[in-house]
Amino acid sequence: MRERLFSFGDDFFITNERNEKVVKVDGKLLRVRQTLIFEDMQGRELYTIKAKLIDIRETMVIKRPNGDRAAVVHNALITPLRDRWKIDIPGGDDLVARGNILQHEYTICRKGERRPIAVISKKWFRLRDTYGVELESAFDAPLILAITVTIDLMAHP
Repeated sequence: MRERLFSFGDDFFITNERNEKVVKVDGKLLRVRQTLIFEDMQGRELYTIKAKLIDIRETMVIKRPNGDRAAVVHNALITPLRDRWKIDIPGGDDLVARGNILQHEYTICRKGERRPIAVISKKWFRLRDTYGVELESAFDAPLILAITVTIDLMAHP
């Protein structure tokens, strides 16, 4: 993923470790909202994030194509050394993101567990403003990517 590529109205792709495009993020600029639509490479909608442009964005919702909530991301705590974000998964295991969000060095774990289901790191790349997301294979990869982009939107308004 590349930081700050989702400027208003822009589209970008998320690639896998083989540099193959796996998710398209379609950025739409509407009157009072920025909307990001996550699509697979066949153009099927996976998730939607809507951000109010004038909001502080302490909470953001990720929705499924049918309009149901897939996740709600809350800024739980910001401290000078560590950030923490709560991710509520309706009907599922809630998640927590911990680490240095501003520097793209953090993990996402199931609430109450220490073993990460995703590790987000900028250290793996030499390219400026590029960071990686390593996922546990058993979890919904597009949802974790949508959560990662949502946290990035909230942390870097």
